[in-house]
Amino acid sequence: MSRRFFAKLEPWLFLAPALFLLVVYLIYPAIHTFILSFFDKFGMHFVGLRNYTWALHDPEFLQSIRNNLLWLIVAPLASIVLGFVVAALADNVRWGTLAKSLIFMPMAISFVGASVIWKFVYDFRAEGQNQIGVLNALVVALGGEPRAWITIPFWNNLFLIIILVWMQTGFAVVMFSAAIRGVPDELLEAARIDGANEVQVFIRVVLPQIWGTILVVWTTFTVDVLKVFDIVIAMTNGQWDTNVLANMMYNWMFRGGGDFGRGSMLATVIMIAVLPIMLWNIRRFRAEEDYR
Repeated sequence: MSRRFFAKLEPWLFLAPALFLLVVYLIYPAIHTFILSFFDKFGMHFVGLRNYTWALHDPEFLQSIRNNLLWLIVAPLASIVLGFVVAALADNVRWGTLAKSLIFMPMAISFVGASVIWKFVYDFRAEGQNQIGVLNALVVALGGEPRAWITIPFWNNLFLIIILVWMQTGFAVVMFSAAIRGVPDELLEAARIDGANEVQVFIRVVLPQIWGTILVVWTTFTVDVLKVFDIVIAMTNGQWDTNVLANMMYNWMFRGGGDFGRGSMLATVIMIAVLPIMLWNIRRFRAEEDYR
């Protein structure tokens, strides 16, 4: 065989182990899950679109879709806005590094661990008893009545979203702080000399320069939100109208005897929801590589 053939083969030999693992643990399971979504509970008999038709008429599925949309809108937006504010302010104070370190610390905690911590924040005891939950303790101290916060429909979803925002904001702060420091000082000075105030400098100079970082953070958070599972199952187990698609998929697939058809259908819906973001990221990455 020619030397040219071995030169072309060599990169594929290095890639072979990674490609093998990718096919076995990602591509094959994804394809098999998609196929199972057209089968019955036991994965034995083909039922066509019956599982998908069931989902469109199932109140719990529709509620999960609404909850996922709420998570999708509120969690990334809140994390990005808070990350921006903290990153912009922390760079202008002496103790900014300490502040960013403290805000980043929740990233080191697992989702389940964070949920346990926030269970104590939202803990409810009957009126007249000592409130060990931080939130109810404050409410009682201000003259209000304690509430079982995570059982209040709609608002309980926001209380769960706060946990994710608490964990994600640190990542946004680190990313935005590094991006802001990467903006050339010459551009900032030129804008100030031209008469722009600090707000105008931030909006018209800094934001366009770090737009790529914003998109990276937003897509990262969006994918995390679409897969959110740990917080919901640890805090409410999907009760009180807090169910999300991932939790519903887990219940149908692994609880009550399991239902391979409906569980696979729900997993496929989640995968389809994530795919456009992944494809957009790949397209954007290729465009940046071509630009360079």
